[in-house]
Amino acid sequence: MKGRHMMKTIRVMTPSKEYDALVGEGLVDMAGPEAARVRKPGKAIIVSDSTVSGLYLPRLGTSLRGAGFDTCEFVFPPGESSKNVSTLTALLNHMARRRLTRSDTVFALGGGVTGDLAGLAASLYMRGIGLVQIPTTLLSAVDSSVGGKTAIDLDEGKNLAGTFYQPDLVLCDTRTLKTLPAAEYSNGCAEIIKYAMIRDGELIEELRSPDSGKIEGIIARCIAIKADIVRADERESGARKLLNFGHTFGHAIEKCSGYGVSHGSAVAAGMALITAACFMKGLCGRDCLDGLLAALRGCGLPASTVYGEEELFEAAMGDKKRGPDGITVVVARDIGRCELHEVSAAGFREFLRLGLRWTGGGGEI
Repeated sequence: MKGRHMMKTIRVMTPSKEYDALVGEGLVDMAGPEAARVRKPGKAIIVSDSTVSGLYLPRLGTSLRGAGFDTCEFVFPPGESSKNVSTLTALLNHMARRRLTRSDTVFALGGGVTGDLAGLAASLYMRGIGLVQIPTTLLSAVDSSVGGKTAIDLDEGKNLAGTFYQPDLVLCDTRTLKTLPAAEYSNGCAEIIKYAMIRDGELIEELRSPDSGKIEGIIARCIAIKADIVRADERESGARKLLNFGHTFGHAIEKCSGYGVSHGSAVAAGMALITAACFMKGLCGRDCLDGLLAALRGCGLPASTVYGEEELFEAAMGDKKRGPDGITVVVARDIGRCELHEVSAAGFREFLRLGLRWTGGGGEI
């Protein structure tokens, strides 16, 4: 097991809270003493889905109890379909039955669904209790576990009910990535490509020469980018919207599929659509588009969708990023540089139409 000095530590500083994100091997087994540095040991509820719990919950529980925490657990069925009001209510009631107080802590053990659900519950229960994020997927490690966004889905769209609630600690145990199916690992690569496109183009080169030894550094770089953006704009009123690159179209694809298409695959197609539209509108060069498409192909990610203009447009108009006068589009200018453009509904539809025309419409997902 690596010692603490061997881990990568990123300090996340926001107006509401400062905390560390640790990246390294063996952090599930070190979670107890690490959490005890920032949370007084008391009651701890481990929230996890039934897939992840079988792999890591016993080890996490042992570590927490060894550090003085009194543990209980809440396990729910895996998948986006569990990220709803019913599961949230069941979790909150479970916390109440276990008589958790404000001094106690929620441990979110799993991927993005678990982190979003457990984070929202922590923000709501008694108006806020402790929260430690322990991501077990590449996607949640590089993105959703950091920055304080929590949410559940509503019938009308993804992540429409949520809060901004920063964790007290993030523990990214890279050993958990070794149990991921290839498709789930690719999902995480989609978010890494997003960070490459908006801020750090060299990340694409890292993905072109896969090396498991590099993954700690890649995760740390993505977290550092997000931490820098969130420090300047915690509640997404400006620069943080850059983190939505590919997501507006991506969320529309997810909704149209009934959430059958994974988040990473949907965002990948969304990034391809918007970048193709940007190329056709003269906002970016061919190198930018070709570089993105090559990165997506190299990671086994799609660059098109089976859904058409009308259904995607209607789905996107229900997205939380839409304002009263239009929608913010994250446009690609070059690999490593994106900008925010405010467009009308008609302007947004034009981006969608051009992107579908370039990628061929009814495509891969």
